[in-house]
Formats: sequence, structure tokens, C-alpha cells
Amino acid sequence: NSSSLADYLEVMSKSVFQAGMSWRVVEAKWPDIRQAFQDFEPTAVANFTEEDLDALTNDRRVIRNRRTLEGIVENARLMTELAKRHEDFHNYLRSHGEFEKTGSDLRKQFRFLGNIGAYHFPWVVNKEVPSYEYWCDSRGRTPMTTSH
Repeated sequence: NSSSLADYLEVMSKSVFQAGMSWRVVEAKWPDIRQAFQDFEPTAVANFTEEDLDALTNDRRVIRNRRTLEGIVENARLMTELAKRHEDFHNYLRSHGEFEKTGSDLRKQFRFLGNIGAYHFPWVVNKEVPSYEYWCDSRGRTPMTTSH
């Protein structure tokens, strides 16, 4: 598996930022967000202090929702803990055996990772997920089109 913990944290954080926001806005700001979050190096983000969060909340480079910013720091802490506990975050993702259990655990453990994020995150990091159409149908959702 070639994904590093920083890759996982970046993908998850993008899903968190995209929740309830225009994905275009997030995409346009992403290079600056990456820089503000030290390229999503998990240990660095996990060690952000209240002062770091205060600075980010006032940093025009990022989407300045304090709860979201705190959630990303907490997610970094949890991700590093799970990576240690399972000897690798990839092993954590595989530990559930099936997509539904993985998605459920992701939603339960990680902040601001809802249904769509818990589908999008494993899909982006190349984990086995059901087809998007099947996933939407199983939840009574209408698939989003690419025009959004």
C-alpha cells in the first residue's frame, strides 16, 4: 500500500471541508489549506495547540470554521492512534472486513465524516466500495451529478 498517513489525513480532511460546502471552493483553496496544515503531516497536525487553532481561525487561506478546524486536529490525533494500534492505518481500514462496517466505524470515530464522507474517503484511497449508484440506492439517495 503506497498511501502514507499524511495522504490519508489529507483525503479525509478534504472530505470534512467539503461537507456542506461547494467542492469548487474547497478545491480552489486546497493548496493554501495544505500549506496551513503543514501538508497534513499527521504528527504536526495532531500537535496543533489552541494558539495554532486560533491562528488558523483567523487565517484567510483556510475555510475558517473553528469546529471544522478542531475536528481535523482531533481526526489527526485519532488517525495516528489507530495507525499505531493497528501497525498501519491501512490495516485499520481493512480490519472491518467489509465496506458497511468500515463506513460505520469511520462515521462513529471521526469528526465531521458523514455518510458521503464515509463513502468518498475509502473510494479516494482505493479501498473496495460498492458502486456509487448502488450505495445511493441502498440509502434512498439520488446520485449527485458531476455538474455540481
